Amino acid sequence: MAKPRMTRADKFKQRTVVLRYRAYKDELRLRRVKVPEGATHITFVLPMPASWSKKKRETMLGTPHQQRPDVDNLHKGLLDAVFKEDCQVWDHRITKVWGVQGMIRVEPIENENAA
Repeated sequence: MAKPRMTRADKFKQRTVVLRYRAYKDELRLRRVKVPEGATHITFVLPMPASWSKKKRETMLGTPHQQRPDVDNLHKGLLDAVFKEDCQVWDHRITKVWGVQGMIRVEPIENENAA
């Protein structure tokens, strides 16, 4: 889930988007999701709409997701849930693709300079 634009009033207002975001962060913490600070490839797999035909679903499976939510907002939401201070994160590659079921894959990036 992407991080919504929040205001100071969201501390006491019960906006649905903010409640969903907080539930998302709680779920990631409950599952003890770990994200390394560097050399990591994070893939957001976004579920395809149920309204799509079987043919379209087969065609779009694994292809780039090129609509909202933006990849930077997805990344920000993940880092906010995992880190108290995400300023130590220095090397992440972010991808978002279509999939059958939503998920987040976190994989280390192998050192390309190693012989």
